[in-house]
Amino acid sequence: MRKILQIISIMLIAFIVLSGCMYPQSKRTENKIPYEDQVQLVQQAVDQYRKDQNGLLPIKTNEATVPIYQKYPIDFTKLVGKYMSDPPGNAYESGGVFQYVLIDVETNPTVKIFDLRMVDSIQEYGLRLQMFKDKNKYPPYKDQLDTYVFTLDYKKLGFNQLPVVNSPYSQAELGIIMNSKSELYIDYTPDLMNALKESDRKFKPGDDIRVLLTENSIFAPAFSLPYTVNENDEPVFMTK
Repeated sequence: MRKILQIISIMLIAFIVLSGCMYPQSKRTENKIPYEDQVQLVQQAVDQYRKDQNGLLPIKTNEATVPIYQKYPIDFTKLVGKYMSDPPGNAYESGGVFQYVLIDVETNPTVKIFDLRMVDSIQEYGLRLQMFKDKNKYPPYKDQLDTYVFTLDYKKLGFNQLPVVNSPYSQAELGIIMNSKSELYIDYTPDLMNALKESDRKFKPGDDIRVLLTENSIFAPAFSLPYTVNENDEPVFMTK
């Protein structure tokens, strides 16, 4: 029992570090709404900061292994005061449920957000996965989606139904998947299929098509694996 508690504690700490901390509870409805104008205000503050600081960005340092769409959380302590009065009300730092991040930091630093409530499903799935592996020495694989991508047998993990999260793009239910290192991700395949159908852009195998999810939305596809297209222009995982 002590070993299980230690494992849970370690996983909680690690996940908080990687995800930029869990969101706090808030009773204010407005803290849960993804206002586009608030994202634009932060973008203006970031642009001015970058201009004043000779190209430096107001971001927090993160581990190199953090997925790209979560890797550059905005450090509001560098913006508040001179560039904006307070962080947006829906930001984690103000008691909201959204993490503000920068994407395309090398070419066109752009402000996006992702919903920290997605962490709940991933965290619960991850804790049960770790306990299952400690007991059985291997994950409860179900279907192989790609060479290194799998679904999990949720019943063996003690779930009555497949854990899902709501897509920030379509509100459709997206499943949780796992790579060969037992790392959990959200499967954005349904959203990417829709985006490819609606877009006139042409991609070739090897191109990261997640740009389709970010170019016309304020949301970043957090907790996602890279995706590309196959010869039939269908979304597939871009794995080695």
